[in-house]
Parts: sequence; C-alpha cells; structure tokens
Amino acid sequence: MMRFELQARFALSDDISELSSQFESFIAAMNDSILKKDAEKFAFIERFSIEKTTLSLFIISEGTLRPHNTLLQIKNALSKELGKTHRIGVRDITITTYRIFFDLPLKPLKQISIPFADLIIHDTQATMLLSDVSEEFLRKNYIDRMMNRVKEKVESQYYEGKAEFWKLIWKSEEKPTVWDKDPTEEMERLGWLKQGPTKGKWFYRPEATVILKTMETIAIQEVLSPLGFQEVIESHIKPFDIWLKTGHMEGMPYEFYYVTEPRTRDAKDWERFIDLTKITKEVPVEELKKNLSVPTAGLCYAQCPMIYWSFKGKTIAEKSLPVLIYDKTAISARYESGGRHGIERVDEFHRIEPVYIGTREQLLRLRDELLKRYKHVFNDIFDLEWQMAWVTPWYLQQAGKIGDEGSQDTGTIDFEAYMPYRGTRKESEWLEFQNLSVLGDKYITAFNIKAQKSKLWSGCSGIGLQRWAAVFLAQKGLNPKQWPEGFKKYLENLPPGIRFL
Repeated sequence: MMRFELQARFALSDDISELSSQFESFIAAMNDSILKKDAEKFAFIERFSIEKTTLSLFIISEGTLRPHNTLLQIKNALSKELGKTHRIGVRDITITTYRIFFDLPLKPLKQISIPFADLIIHDTQATMLLSDVSEEFLRKNYIDRMMNRVKEKVESQYYEGKAEFWKLIWKSEEKPTVWDKDPTEEMERLGWLKQGPTKGKWFYRPEATVILKTMETIAIQEVLSPLGFQEVIESHIKPFDIWLKTGHMEGMPYEFYYVTEPRTRDAKDWERFIDLTKITKEVPVEELKKNLSVPTAGLCYAQCPMIYWSFKGKTIAEKSLPVLIYDKTAISARYESGGRHGIERVDEFHRIEPVYIGTREQLLRLRDELLKRYKHVFNDIFDLEWQMAWVTPWYLQQAGKIGDEGSQDTGTIDFEAYMPYRGTRKESEWLEFQNLSVLGDKYITAFNIKAQKSKLWSGCSGIGLQRWAAVFLAQKGLNPKQWPEGFKKYLENLPPGIRFL
C-alpha cells in the first residue's frame, strides 16, 4: 500500500480572494485533464482554500503519480490561466505538509531515521512527514529516493552480522611450510621496512622495494601482456562526481582520504598562517582551516572508477573490443581505522588495476584466460597454497545484499592464501590476495558507454602488490635460497640494502 497526502501553498502576485468560483472550475479541469487521466497513475486535488495572495491545495494519490510531481504542471497551468485573464503570476510553491504512507519489506529491528523528514514506523507501515519543502526540493525529486533509502535501511538490518556468501570453487594441494613468522615483523626487524610517519603507511627500503617491483613485473609479463592489456596513466585524485556514479560515495565515504585545495594562492591571505608557523614552529590548524576549500575530491580508492570516467559518453568501435587496459601509477588510499596489520592491511598501497570492456561472450572468455594466467603465476612461479571462491561483490556487500548461487556470469572470484603464522589451515583466516570480477553493465550504464552494435559489459581484477608479497613471503620466507625456482628467475638475490650504526 502507498498513499500520498500533500498540502501545498502557491504564492501569487496579487489578491485572488474574489476568484473562488473560477478556481473551482480550474481545479475540476486539472483533475480531469492531468491527475485522473490514467487509472494506474490516479491522483486528484481533493480541496483548496484561498487567502488573499495564497492558494492552498490538498492533493492525494494512491497511484504511481506522485503529487509533488504534479505541482510543477499545476503551476504552469495556473500561471497560464491567471496571467491570461487577470495578469496575476505564480511566484513560488511551498509544501506545507507532506505525508507519505508506504509498506516496508520487513519489520525494522531498530529505529531508523531519514534526512528531510520525520519517520514513524508501526510494524511494516512507514509514514514520512515533510514540512516547509521548497520548489527546488521538488525539482530534484528526492521523495522516491527517500522511500527507497528507508526500505534499504530496513533490509540491511537483516543482513548485519550475516556471513558473506562464499563458495569454494578450486583449491590447491597443501604445501610444506618453510616458517611460521609474520613477514612484516621480520622485515621491520631486519630494517627492510620502516613504519610510515602517519598511520597505515610504510617506507620500503631496497630489499622490500625490489620484492614489490618484482611482483609488478611478474603481473605484467605473466598475466597482462600475454592477454594484450595496454597501460594507461591516471590521476591520484578522484572528484566526487565519479564516486557518485560508481556508488563508492554512498558505499564507503568513511574510508576515503579527502583532498582540499587552497582557497587562494595570494600570499597576503596566508601571511598570518606563515607568521604563526615561524613563531611557534607548529602548524596552526585553526588558521589553516580558514584558507582551505571544502573538499570536492579524494585520493584514489581504486583505479577503475576513473578509467570508466575516461570512457564516459563514448561509443567504442567494434574493432577495439574487448578494451583491455590497466593503470599502475595511482596509489590507493583507504582509511582502515583499527583494521591495519602489516603490509597486507594498510591505508596506502600499490595496485595494478586491469579493466576490461567488451561483450558478455568476450568477458566470460577473458575471465577463463585470466584464471589460467593467475593459476600459472600462483602455482608455477610462487608455488603457493591457495584457493578460489565465489563471493559477494563489494557493491552488493555495502548495499546489504548477500550473494547466492544463481547465475555466475557476473560476480567476483576471490583468491585466498594460507598464512602459516596465523595458525592452522582450518582454524586461521586465509588472506584474500587477489580478485577477479565481471560486473555486467553496472558501470557501462552509469557512464553511458556504448559500442557501435554490441551490448557492453565490464569488469576489473585489482592486483595488490603488497598482498602478493605478503602471501608469498608468509609461505616462502625471506631467504632467497628457499624461494621457488620459478620466482628466482625473476629475483634471485636481494640488494645489499643499507646498514645503520
């Protein structure tokens, strides 16, 4: 059940107290011509009142036609009617009260609130009450989004605490363990790493750096280049409008590092800040705030959103399909809060992000080819103990959806590895160190990307260099002599590094 009850006020340019009978005819005509035209969309003006320069209307609807959507039509018709015969104009519209009654999919488990409205819920019946709503609010059509958001919040309460959908699809044989130490702690002890000057970051000295760069070389030479991927370069800074289209902005705003710009480059405006800095030898934060703009962008969370943005509104030639590209320059930043650990869960990390755009058939074929290349690396070069599983994609997780075993044309495959220092194989948490996603037309539609003839899909497969290194070193240790022969073809010896007195 859904019902809308709207009380609206039209502010007019002159007194209309003497025009009551004319308004009765106008409203009857409006009900017949617009509001009652389609039975499924049915709405009507139930009553009206006049007070000098104000016309108040009470509109109800139990159909798909929203009363707030009709107000702009009524305004246009009213302006035409009064302007032609009385030279009276309509200045603005205000919703004085708006009650919206709608059913919820489930009974909420705890209290829910929503911006712009008071929300009352009895069992599975919700009532939203809005007041003093402007015409601009109407034009932006927030009402349906507010209703959908309430329903999402209720549904998400039932998914909170549930385990993510996970289905094992392949597992390697067990491999003998070389050691059971945490590689990050050992590298830090040996001086290969230094914890960064801010939380969740690391300084990689030559020994650790060469390992990460080797991972990058292997990923490109053994996975991406053989499949025809081409490199692109993108910015580290992502404007909010990109994240709005991909869903990141509403999905994880609490994990971004936000970017602000100076309000001005005029040195005079910064004089007091500079004076305070020179005198106190500290950063005067309150003074700094005065010279910073409100953030409109953030540091890279993942490279794929900007790659999609680069194709926004484009029509791709059939001969260019599938598009196979990757970026390895943008450094990812994610605020992990209390979840940081070692080099595998950090606020700043280095990734290669392959993105692929093509037909359904092309992407399903590419997924099989990528799986073969990854298996080759993890089996023949790294000699890892690992497994693959179907999981719930991130964009469904943040929306409160748990996956199912339906069609697996689209979805995400996680690659997980045993970490000996965490405990036994059965009782310890394996580390997700790679994924591979085919995402259907989600981002194709969001960025209006087209082909000459074909219907397009897209996907991505982020390669985290720190994750690859963490898994490899956790299983194979820090001594190059114990490393698999396949890996030693790429890195046989470590650099001498730096010794400190």
